[in-house]
Amino acid sequence: MIRKLLATNNDILQLILRLTLGIVIFPHGAQKMLGWFGGGGFSATMQGMTGMGLPSVIVFLVIVAEFFGSLGLITGFLTRFSAFGIAVVMLGAVFTVHAKVGFFMNWMGQQQGEGFEYHLLVLGIALALMIRGGGAYSVDGALQNNRS
Repeated sequence: MIRKLLATNNDILQLILRLTLGIVIFPHGAQKMLGWFGGGGFSATMQGMTGMGLPSVIVFLVIVAEFFGSLGLITGFLTRFSAFGIAVVMLGAVFTVHAKVGFFMNWMGQQQGEGFEYHLLVLGIALALMIRGGGAYSVDGALQNNRS
């Protein structure tokens, strides 16, 4: 099972996808976990999201998935698992908040919130990484080669 989880090749495309997704998601996770980039940090995120009606265990998993999942993608460690966690967070965000707003982001400030187009991009990248793995320069690849 671990062998399948780590399986990858040296494809540079997977490196590009995982770095792009990891770098984009990291600030969101750091906002929630550490309070960086204008975020409230762990306690404020727990309080705010549970105040929206989400169970505390779900909020905890969202924080962990975004913060540690982004680091996993950047390093290529447990890429499939990290991408899966981020995909689940995005699906949850779409169905709990963004679907009712519609497809488009709120570029002109004329909507009551943001649409889900960003989330679809994240889901597409995450799915590609779940299928193909971390690619070139990933910890997964290094671990896989050491186990062979």
